[in-house]
Amino acid sequence: MIKIYNTLTKQKENFTPVEENKVRMYVCGPTVYNLIHIGNARPYIIFDTVRRYFENRGYKVNYVQNFTDVDDKIINKANEEGKTTDQIVTYYIEETLKDAHNLNVNPATHHPRVTEEMDGIIKMIQILVDKDLAYQVGGTVYYNTSAFPPYGKLSKKVLDELEAGRSERIEVTDDKRNHMDFVLWKPKKEGEPFWESPWSDGRPGWHIECSAMAKKYLGDTIDIHAGGEDLIFPHHENEIAQSEGANGEPFSNYWMHNSFLNIDNKKMSKSLGNFKTLREVGEAFGYDTVRFFMLSAHYRSPLNFSGELMEASKSGLERIKNAKATLEFAKAHSNEEHITEEELKLLEQLPRFEARFHEVMQDDFNTADALSIIFELVKFANSYAKEGASQPFISKVYNLFIELTDILGILYTHESSAPNGLTDEQIEDYIEKRTQAKKSKDFKEADRLREVLKDKGVVIEDTREGVRFKRL
Repeated sequence: MIKIYNTLTKQKENFTPVEENKVRMYVCGPTVYNLIHIGNARPYIIFDTVRRYFENRGYKVNYVQNFTDVDDKIINKANEEGKTTDQIVTYYIEETLKDAHNLNVNPATHHPRVTEEMDGIIKMIQILVDKDLAYQVGGTVYYNTSAFPPYGKLSKKVLDELEAGRSERIEVTDDKRNHMDFVLWKPKKEGEPFWESPWSDGRPGWHIECSAMAKKYLGDTIDIHAGGEDLIFPHHENEIAQSEGANGEPFSNYWMHNSFLNIDNKKMSKSLGNFKTLREVGEAFGYDTVRFFMLSAHYRSPLNFSGELMEASKSGLERIKNAKATLEFAKAHSNEEHITEEELKLLEQLPRFEARFHEVMQDDFNTADALSIIFELVKFANSYAKEGASQPFISKVYNLFIELTDILGILYTHESSAPNGLTDEQIEDYIEKRTQAKKSKDFKEADRLREVLKDKGVVIEDTREGVRFKRL
């Protein structure tokens, strides 16, 4: 049974889906006006891993992650660069998807864009107005929090402590009935994109967008809503008020939030000069190292980023990569078809690795402990599943190794994941060319190819069974 820590109840709960063997999951996506930063990468990786685990357990996951493509920051960026807002969002959506791919994050089932969902947004606002849960003032529509008694149940905020002016997350205006009320629709300003509505030509507030998209793609009640802990208030709190007010049903049964990422033990900010995009970190250390690093701590624990910790993560991931390479080499060169009695006894240990892995993953997706178990499996593989072992034995160890590492998504190869710029396939191509050069007795060319690989951070070794390579 999978247990999830539910921010709503502040405790771990057994997961029971709305529909049997299906998971409806909504994860808040980025506002696309810049490259995503290293902190944004954490929810991308964490909730992709949650999805992978559900799928491994046989669930069909409808995974929705939106793009906020209309916002003041987008408009300001367009004005700064002399471009249209559409040019800005198109570029940064493409770059965000590229970064997600480089992190081995699987595409969402749906990636809705706010600007393509206006009909649903306006319809939901109209329902709230009709139910007296929202009111209009001069073309602006506000949500009436006083008319929704459960307001505050997710963040557990004491509303009296959030008086106007005492929280930067509450907008102070004179036309609101209650200082906690928030915008659902606002009139356009000169030069801004706008849409027609019953209240004014304008655009939606931030919070209503996610409520409308979750309803369209997942239904009135969803299983899991996820995002960074900075979204608990006001964004997710306001989503609950909107969705439950409009639909008359519980919005999300489970709320998952990842903790913050700090840079050298400080909060990341441009003013401190420690703001880092995922792109620059990925190119410096490898995107696969970033993924490994993010999974090395429990998602609800704060995580500190530093160059030293990234190097340590890179070394740890290299141990796992080397184990995979060793297993594949032994598997390819084993001629022994018959499993031995000793190997049969060793295989009795594999179900224990697997059971412990699932035990920690089912306990609120403890990826840190899951990685520890994978390292134990690496030690086992390096000790027993090597040259001279039987083909059946090596295959069983290899299959379990691949299954568990695939759940975490930590072993993958493409151009962007390798700082040296070479994929495994490209390295093998160099090795084949070198082999042919040696057969033609062109030893000068063979030595040159060896040096090319070395310059790119790859060392090759000639053995009786063939050529092996290792990344530095």
